[in-house]
Formats: sequence, structure tokens, C-alpha cells
Amino acid sequence: MSDSCATIGVLGSGSWATALVKILTDTNDMVHWWVKDEYTKAYIERNKHNPNYLTSVAFNPAKLKIFTDINAFVEESNHLIFATPSIYLESALSKLTLPLSDKKIFSAIKGIVPSQQDIVGHYLRDVFQVKDENQGVILGPCHAEEVAMERLSYLTIGSFDEELGKQVADCLKSHYIRTHITNDVYGAEYGAVLKNIFALSAGVAHGLGYGDNFIAVLMSNAIREMENFLQKIYPMHRNINNSAYLGDLLVTGYSYFSRNRMLGNMIGKGYTVKSAILEMRMVAEGYYATKSIYEIAEKNAITMPITKAMYRILYEEKNPKKAFRKLSKKLN
Repeated sequence: MSDSCATIGVLGSGSWATALVKILTDTNDMVHWWVKDEYTKAYIERNKHNPNYLTSVAFNPAKLKIFTDINAFVEESNHLIFATPSIYLESALSKLTLPLSDKKIFSAIKGIVPSQQDIVGHYLRDVFQVKDENQGVILGPCHAEEVAMERLSYLTIGSFDEELGKQVADCLKSHYIRTHITNDVYGAEYGAVLKNIFALSAGVAHGLGYGDNFIAVLMSNAIREMENFLQKIYPMHRNINNSAYLGDLLVTGYSYFSRNRMLGNMIGKGYTVKSAILEMRMVAEGYYATKSIYEIAEKNAITMPITKAMYRILYEEKNPKKAFRKLSKKLN
């Protein structure tokens, strides 16, 4: 076990954070885990599983040091993995008085920080002065539910520092987790945000009664829309067909585990946006991401018909059936 694995901590107590803690405890001697409250901490220590998410995953308490104090958690962890829903990240860090600038931080959050209307990487850089070389991302394609079942899954580790990326990748490797490294950190992070918007659109299409043929065309257009956005915002040589982009898009767009597809499906079936969000137990990052990505696209004159259609439905209360009829004429 490397020194980085010996002092690695996961921030968050939802399904993805729980899955990451499972991965790390399966292959490492000790994992630090920040959870939101004393009840959750005591429950995990007593019953050996998360009371709310991935309850089938049993933990060895001897391998966990659980915190509710954010400062103690940060002080004792040299490498941090942030895995809260994006809308809760600022709240989780609100009582932090220690600097983050000397930490190695990897975001497993595939969403937009609301107050910044920006990705987590930029938020860490601009608000906490975390240098590019000290941060990275953990991306899919990977559903927490399949990690819980130990089905073979793949993680993409993005890092500006190749050696740091390899260290974190080694911490996460197991018999059911394989890892890849990319240096397209911000681009891949934006890609992970975008695929949630496109998964929402796939869900809406399914809810409206469109079939597999249409959704295949929708996803084909979605990956081109993603590539167009990334090349305008972060131009570099990247293979958009790699698993961090296309693979993550496909699993999020087609899987019944996908909360973004689920939310879209409910809207397509006639739920109002507000009622659909209230009905769900988990956060669908695509809802919050749509507004930010739409505004970035408008500012930079990037043509994004799928994103625009979802913005109209989610934020302007446009009729999904009419919006998709109009969108269908723009797909090819």
C-alpha cells in the first residue's frame, strides 16, 4: 500500500461516496470517511453499513476512521476524494478553517457548484487556491450500484500530474475495478457534467414514448454535441470515443440505475419538473448542470440543440412533447 492510500479520505455519505469507500476498504488498510452527521457515523460504526445508501455493502469497522468534523478529516487526510452531490459541496466545506492548498484533491462529483455556476475543479482552484497539479477527477463509466455488486467496472482518473494520477489509480484498483489515466482533467470533468444533461434527454424521450431507434440517434448527436462543446471550451487532442466520454454517456443514458435518466423519464411521462425532483431520493446532477452549460454555450456561441431543448423544458416550462418534436427535426 502506498503512502497516498494510507492517508486517503472520502467526503460524502451518498451512494457514490459509499461505493468509493467500499472500493478503497477492499484493497487498503485504512480509509478516512467524512459523513454528514453523528447519526450516520454511529450507525455505520454499529451496523457496518450505510443506513441510507447501498445498504447491502458491509464494511469492516477496523478499516474505517469516520469523521463528522470537517477540519479533523482534512487535517488527517493528505489525499482527499470529494464525492458529495455538487449542490451540497459548499455546505460540507462551510465549517472548514484549514487550507486545502497543500492537499491532493480528486473530485468524483459530476456536477456544477451552484454559487459558482462552474465545475468543481475551477471552484477548488478559484476559491481554495488548489493548484492544477494538486487536483484531479475520478470519472466513470461506473454506477455505484454495480460497484456494490462487484461487477467489473472501469474508472478514469484525470490528473495534471501523471505520477499523482497513477498513485490514486493504484489506490482504487481491485479485482472488480480497472483504471485508466487521462490528462484531460477539466475537459473530462465537463464531459461528465454534459452526459448527465444528455441522459436527462434520453429519459424524457423514453417517457414520451420514443423508441430505441430515436434514442440511438439522440445519443449519437449527444456525443457530437459534447465534442463540439469541449473543443470550444478546452481545445486539445482527445478521443471522444474513449470510455470517459462515450462510455460514461452510454451508461448514464441507457441504464435503469441512472438517476438522470429516471428524472427525465418522469418528466416525459407528465410529472412537472418540481414534482419529479421531489419524488426522487437522490440528486440528479443534470438538472442543475443544464442551466450552467446552456449559459456557457450561449456566451460562447456554441450550437447545442439537445442542451437547449432541455433548458427550455427544465427552466422555461416548455411542453416536453413540443420541445422534442422540434428537437427531432435538428437531429441526424
